[in-house]
Amino acid sequence: MSDVSNPGPVEPCSADPASGARLEPLPGRASDLMGLPIRRLLPTRGRRMIGPWCFLDGFGPRSFASGKPMDVAPHPHIGLQTVSWLLAGEILHRDSTGATGVGCPGVLNLMTSGRGIAHSEETPEAHTGALHGVQLWVALPEASRHVEPEFEQHEARVVAEDHGARARLVMGELAGTRSPATAHSPLCAVELELAAGARLVLPLEPGFEHALLPLAGDVRVADAPLAVETLYDLGTGRRELCVNGGERPGRALLIGGAPFGERIVMWWNFVARDADEIVAAREAWQRGERFGEVAGYPGDRLPAPEVLARPAPR
Repeated sequence: MSDVSNPGPVEPCSADPASGARLEPLPGRASDLMGLPIRRLLPTRGRRMIGPWCFLDGFGPRSFASGKPMDVAPHPHIGLQTVSWLLAGEILHRDSTGATGVGCPGVLNLMTSGRGIAHSEETPEAHTGALHGVQLWVALPEASRHVEPEFEQHEARVVAEDHGARARLVMGELAGTRSPATAHSPLCAVELELAAGARLVLPLEPGFEHALLPLAGDVRVADAPLAVETLYDLGTGRRELCVNGGERPGRALLIGGAPFGERIVMWWNFVARDADEIVAAREAWQRGERFGEVAGYPGDRLPAPEVLARPAPR
């Protein structure tokens, strides 16, 4: 989706890798997308990136009998992948490559922007009256950030089960299983489903940075209760993670990746390497160049905000 908050100045983001295992809460910032509750979890003051993961929004839960709670008009992206994962509801994706797809629970919507793409996201006419999910961005490394744009959909794969606990691989690799979703950096995204009192021990790559986001219900790490809608920085060096449910079932999202060894600049919907690239992308969007058209969306595209300031040279 588009970052609809005020993007402010163009800001450089360093990977700032965590040192050692930890369980540090990173509370999100609440906002609103046309009446849909949004919680911004990355970037945050305490953490700019987790591996190559540079953006994480949780949205919902929302129940509705009419209307269109998700309706994000065509907008551009460069230098990133959007990873959309739903716990409930549906989102219709359209993009300037001509691809369309309806995301639903259990199915990953993955869009690689590469050199430039435009897309829209909206509640389809046929829906279940619910919406709850997350969208994340993966910063593309230098070798891949100008690739051709594309859109993929993949079903998550079960990689671990144990007495009422289940781990499903959304993207990347875990426990010797690799997702078919295209990944340009070493990473993982895993949804955890925990019955009340269930326990699951997951093997982790110790060189990765990891973070855990409780999505619903009771989620605990080594029996320590965690707050829903708070991202927990797990640091590095962990070879396994013990998660368990409490009195109620719980769901969570585990993300991880190798420390991102490149400096990036983020502004609005763009991930670049310097402010000049950001300005050039914005101007191309405003002129109707580079990103193509999104066919079928019933409305106008989003205009780009003004660039307020550029970072000082470093």
